[in-house]
Amino acid sequence: MKLAAGSIRRKRTNGCFTYRCQVNGRRTEISLQTKDYHEALKKVADLVPIAQAQTAEVVAAHVNQARGFVRQADDLPLEEAWDKYIRHPDRAMPQIHEILSYQASFSEFVEFATRPVTEEELRHRIPHTRVQLVKEVTPTVALEFAEYLRRLPIAVDTHNRKIRRIRKVFSVLNDYYIGDNPFRAKSLFRKPREEQNSIIRRQAFTKEEENRLLEELRSPAHRLMNKEEIRIVYIIGMYTGQRLKDCVLLQWQNVDLIHRRIYVKQFKTGKEVSIPLAVQLYDALMEAQKWKCDQYVCPKTAARYNKTDAYGKNVGNNLIDIDVVRVIRWIGLEPSVSVPGRKKKMTVYGFHSLRHSFASFCAEAGVPKAVLLSILGTESEIADKYYTHVGNEAQEKAIAAISGTTFENSDKTKLHKALEFIDQINGPLPGCMLQLREILMGA
Repeated sequence: MKLAAGSIRRKRTNGCFTYRCQVNGRRTEISLQTKDYHEALKKVADLVPIAQAQTAEVVAAHVNQARGFVRQADDLPLEEAWDKYIRHPDRAMPQIHEILSYQASFSEFVEFATRPVTEEELRHRIPHTRVQLVKEVTPTVALEFAEYLRRLPIAVDTHNRKIRRIRKVFSVLNDYYIGDNPFRAKSLFRKPREEQNSIIRRQAFTKEEENRLLEELRSPAHRLMNKEEIRIVYIIGMYTGQRLKDCVLLQWQNVDLIHRRIYVKQFKTGKEVSIPLAVQLYDALMEAQKWKCDQYVCPKTAARYNKTDAYGKNVGNNLIDIDVVRVIRWIGLEPSVSVPGRKKKMTVYGFHSLRHSFASFCAEAGVPKAVLLSILGTESEIADKYYTHVGNEAQEKAIAAISGTTFENSDKTKLHKALEFIDQINGPLPGCMLQLREILMGA
């Protein structure tokens, strides 16, 4: 049956009625979800304004009206929004110290959104939108706040964490604004490449530097709380490649001295790894048995690491990290350096550098990458960093092929030249030279 705008029909016997019309220049058929003819006509009356709308915005408005989406949002001042959020059953429920971080990030946004215009904004013509209610916060206001954060000397990860926390708060308070979450846009987040101009990266220790660390920890020249235990923690890190927390909180129940193996369930990833004991680590653990008093290999350091404040936030991890960094300074290395555009220094050397060293030594020794990952316990970028050399020879062969030259392995070339030099020596060779020749021949 034809109507003034479109037509109504039934697709099959005893089927539901459908409404066929032209919406914004395109032919559309809408199911009316009813088999009653008169009810179908009533539903068509509601859909006619949509069919006759001239723009997509008008169509969307009619659809929202028909579905009952149009509502009046309640007024909620931004200053009262946190109290409303923290009592909501859908709020995020992390540890208490993380809740404080949520509150700090949201308070920073509230202070920004309700601020009066500043002289700097007037002078530099920085966009300024002042709001007081939650429903007045628009994507434009969110974008202005993101631009404000970009002007602060904070890292990319810090910026993105603030935005994610505020987005979560607004997702819970969706009864107090109309439309989508104003912090939903991806453009509010910064990308890691924005810091790629910073070439500061975590460095690995050399074997000499690791030996110097242990020498300083044995020397009476420097004082350090629980110094003997810190030395054991360093040795665990050197010969297992595990993170600081896993080394500090290692328990005797996970140490098998008979079969010379330790078992670690990593705190960060939850993965379980099994690692053979190096001779140096075995000797250190045997030495640590003299102070064995509870489940931890390093009981005093573990107790200090587990220290929390009144809010339940762990503060002991920072204390242990300070102790560890102090030892690195003893050997003349600077743990962190200043970086332009960031208030916080970037770490160069720390306990995590032992993990890098472990991967580096494995790569140099020709240990397969899969074996390294079975010890580190994760598909780590650290492994990728030190195993890129695996394809160097193949790349050199490729460049030699396209340049029309002959590929020569530089290491083998040096060996051949050294052997040629020894063979050119006139007269009988000294015993040390004969031994050197045998070593080079076997290389």
